[in-house]
Amino acid sequence: MGLFERWLSLWVALSIVAGVALGSAAPAVFAQVAALEVAHVNLVVAVLIWVMIYPMMVQVDWGAVREVGQRPQGLLLTIVINWLVKPFTMAALAVLFFQYLFAPWVDPRSASEYIAGMILLGVAPCTAMVFVWSQLVRGDANYTLVQVSVNDLIMVVAFAPIAAFLLGVTELSVPWSTLLLSTVLYVVLPLVAGMLTRSWLLRRGPAALARLVARLKPWSVLGLLGTVVLLFGFQADTLLSQPLIIVLIAIPLVIQTYGIFFLTWWGARWLKLPHNVAGPACLIGTSNFFELAVAVAISLFGLNSGAALATVVGVLVEVPVMLSLVGVVNRWKPMRTTAVEQGT
Repeated sequence: MGLFERWLSLWVALSIVAGVALGSAAPAVFAQVAALEVAHVNLVVAVLIWVMIYPMMVQVDWGAVREVGQRPQGLLLTIVINWLVKPFTMAALAVLFFQYLFAPWVDPRSASEYIAGMILLGVAPCTAMVFVWSQLVRGDANYTLVQVSVNDLIMVVAFAPIAAFLLGVTELSVPWSTLLLSTVLYVVLPLVAGMLTRSWLLRRGPAALARLVARLKPWSVLGLLGTVVLLFGFQADTLLSQPLIIVLIAIPLVIQTYGIFFLTWWGARWLKLPHNVAGPACLIGTSNFFELAVAVAISLFGLNSGAALATVVGVLVEVPVMLSLVGVVNRWKPMRTTAVEQGT
C-alpha cells in the first residue's frame, strides 16, 4: 500500500479543512468553478471523478464480465438493497427525525423540505464514486461494472415512480439530461478509454498493463482529494453560516449510511459472497448519486430550498463516511479468507 493510500483518512481530513478555508477566503473563485456545469453536472468535478474512475476501468476484463451471470448473488443483493430497502428506510428516518425528534428546533415547512431532500438521496443510488470505493477495497472490477450498469438501467425505470410515491407528488420530472450526461461521463467514456488502453497494453504483455495500473493509483487518490476540496469549498459559506442545521441533517444521513452498510454486509455474509464482491456490493448500496438528487431537488423546490440543502449535506457527509466504511471492509479480512477457502 502506497503512501497516499496508507494515510488516506488524514489526506481527506486535510482536504476538507482546505476546502472550507479556501471556499471561505475566495468565494468568488469557487463560485466561478461551480458555475462550470452542464445539466447540473459540474465539469471540473466530472474531470476529477473521471481521473478516479479510469484506473479501475483499465482493469476491466471483458472475458470475466461475461462470467458474472454465473454468480448472480452479489448483483441480486445490490438490487434488493438499492430499490426495495434503501429508499424506504431513508424516508422513515427522515420523518422520524424531522417530524418528531427535531421538531422543537425546526419549523414544519423547513422540516418537510429536508425530508424531501433526504428521500431524493435515498432513491438515487451511486454511479460514479462506486468505482473509487471498489478500487480502494480491491473489489472485482468486472463485477463492479456489471453492478453499476444494471443499477443505472433500473434507475431509468424506477427512480421517478419511487421518488414520486415517497414524496407524495403526482408528477415528478426526471432531469434526463443529468442522468444521461452523468452516465456517459462516469461510465461510458472511462470504460471505452480503459478498454482501448488495456487492449493496446496487452499487446506489449501483461507486465506493461501492471506497470500502468501501479502508476495510476496515486492519480486516483489525488482525484478524490481534489473532489473533496471542491465540494467543501463550494459549500463553505453554508457550512459556516448554518452549522446547526447541517448537523441535524447529517445525523439521519449518517445513521442511514451505516445502517444500510451493515444490513448489506450481513446479507453478503449470509450469501457467503467473496470479499471482492461483498465489499463493492455493500458500498454501492450505501452511497448516493448526488448530482441527480441535487438536480431534482432544485427543479422541484428551488435552489435555496431546504430540500436542495439536504441533498448538498448528503454530498458533504458521503465522502468521509464512505471512507470510514472502506476501512471497515478492508479490516474485515476473515471474509476474504473464508471466500478463498470456499473457492468462491
